[in-house]
Amino acid sequence: MAVVLVSLTSGCASLQSSATEVGGVRMTDDRPVRDGGTLTVALNSDPDKLDPTLAQTLVGRTVFAGMCEKLYDIDQDGAFVPQLAASLPTTSADGHKVTVQVRPGLKFSDGTRLDAAAVVTSLLRHRDLAGSARATELAPVTKAEATGPLTVRLTLDHPYVPLTGVLADRAGMVMSPAALKKYGKNFTNHPSCVGPFRFAERTGGDRIVLKKDPNYYDADRVHLDGVVYKPIPDGNVRLANLRSGDLQVGDQMAPVDVQSALTEPKLQLFNSPSLGYQGIGLNVGNVKGLGQKPGKIDTPIARDVRVREAFELAIDRDLLNKVVFQGMYEPACGPISPQSAIAPGVAPDDCPGRDVERAKELLKEAGVKTPVKIELKTSTTPEQGRVGQVLQAMVKEAGFALSLRPTEYATMLAETDGGDYDVFTSGWSGRLDPDGNVSNFLKTAGAMNAYGLGDPKIDKLIAEGRSVADPARRTEIYDELTRRVQDAHALVYLYRQKNYVVAGKDIAGIHVYGDGLVRVKNAGYTR
Repeated sequence: MAVVLVSLTSGCASLQSSATEVGGVRMTDDRPVRDGGTLTVALNSDPDKLDPTLAQTLVGRTVFAGMCEKLYDIDQDGAFVPQLAASLPTTSADGHKVTVQVRPGLKFSDGTRLDAAAVVTSLLRHRDLAGSARATELAPVTKAEATGPLTVRLTLDHPYVPLTGVLADRAGMVMSPAALKKYGKNFTNHPSCVGPFRFAERTGGDRIVLKKDPNYYDADRVHLDGVVYKPIPDGNVRLANLRSGDLQVGDQMAPVDVQSALTEPKLQLFNSPSLGYQGIGLNVGNVKGLGQKPGKIDTPIARDVRVREAFELAIDRDLLNKVVFQGMYEPACGPISPQSAIAPGVAPDDCPGRDVERAKELLKEAGVKTPVKIELKTSTTPEQGRVGQVLQAMVKEAGFALSLRPTEYATMLAETDGGDYDVFTSGWSGRLDPDGNVSNFLKTAGAMNAYGLGDPKIDKLIAEGRSVADPARRTEIYDELTRRVQDAHALVYLYRQKNYVVAGKDIAGIHVYGDGLVRVKNAGYTR
């Protein structure tokens, strides 16, 4: 393995500087900006559907941040704040009724007025539409009704502590009911929401164009004429275009590119701790697709948890971080970030260390023929390719033959959702409330449970974590849940990213918080 790892790091010696050279957290730049101009933002992949009900990707959320506001948002301190809502929600004493007041005077990009009825229409669509990625999040909502022109009342089947966090994400995005009625399933090609910019056009694999929306309630504080989002998976290409000025912002920049950008006098860096995780998803029971009960799969990793444990024990998280990410990320072995106020006591130091001999013993106990052949699907970014190569070298020593299949991101998402994979690189940008990092993915038949994991004990812990308000008790619940998930080895958490965004120094007003989104509402060119 040493020979392989040396070859992977060759040519990068000048970039092996300490992560501390990047500097402290920097989420905002509030210098004055002038009106006018278009901002071009490079994404590391092409977003999936521009439909808040169906969308699953971080890059899609970044685009939505420019055109689809939510009932609530988070600020740079990680606190929930009203956005389309007029105030934070109020909850009845028994926890079964939640009232949301809607901000007055709002219009969608198509000119339709936003009122309580429009909010109800979107919430019910998020909950009930076939294939909705929001269904699990809104399952506790048994009734949504407009009790006044700007008042929404939600009835819950049990107290649901994470609800504000849910409504601060895509489930809280409100879509024009007129556009939903007109376009139906084709809404993704004609999205209409409330936001500083409106959707103008999309060329698949090339660009998404937004234009300033004159209907926006806060249009006076929007300085740009428009924003163009361009998917550019290759970090070297993104960096070259940032240097030339063809791009103004590079999202989700890799550590190797961040180190290079620090030497450029015309570029600046934004960074924030991530609420999410990156890891490896193993198919243990996804036979019918998302939202379906797990079935049996006749592969070594699906049949026997000992094979999955051996696979994890063959991985060195610290070395992976050093080789691929210059030590600028943090090893992780659980779904909940230390940035969360409800963080379980599973620190990086608690992650299982690499133990090749024990991995070999487990494979022998499982009675499988070695090498165990497994295909790993990764995205086509160079960074993910390097992750795959390092993992390939590591697990080989334990008795695995890991083949790599780089796949265009949207295609990989569709294939893994459908269960067409052995193992894939799995990541999540993270949510402030810990439920947002677990329920969709780990609950039996969860809306984004691509692994086919089904464990009644995990389901029970998820339900308890949603219902209990006491932070100390919730921490205990999520600690137990994390350890239960670790024992299943269906989702192997590997590292926690930092949100690195590079921009030209003539750009100000962008905000990069812990959720990883690039907020461009107040962005512009410096005066």
